[in-house]
Amino acid sequence: MSDTTRPSPETRAAEREEMDAPHVPDREPTSDEAAAAEALELDPEVAEHEKEMTERGAKQKGEGRIP
Repeated sequence: MSDTTRPSPETRAAEREEMDAPHVPDREPTSDEAAAAEALELDPEVAEHEKEMTERGAKQKGEGRIP
């Protein structure tokens, strides 16, 4: 038996439907969760690295490209 499978037309249709569905959170954060998130301090090195990776991704060609 082959290790690869081919999705059925029904699976492809369900994937397309899911892809087009709005993606929203199941709930808003509680006030405690929001306060905890706001209290966190960002590491400047991590923030700089994230910006650099975003710029690299925007300049990618082909697979891995950020639209």
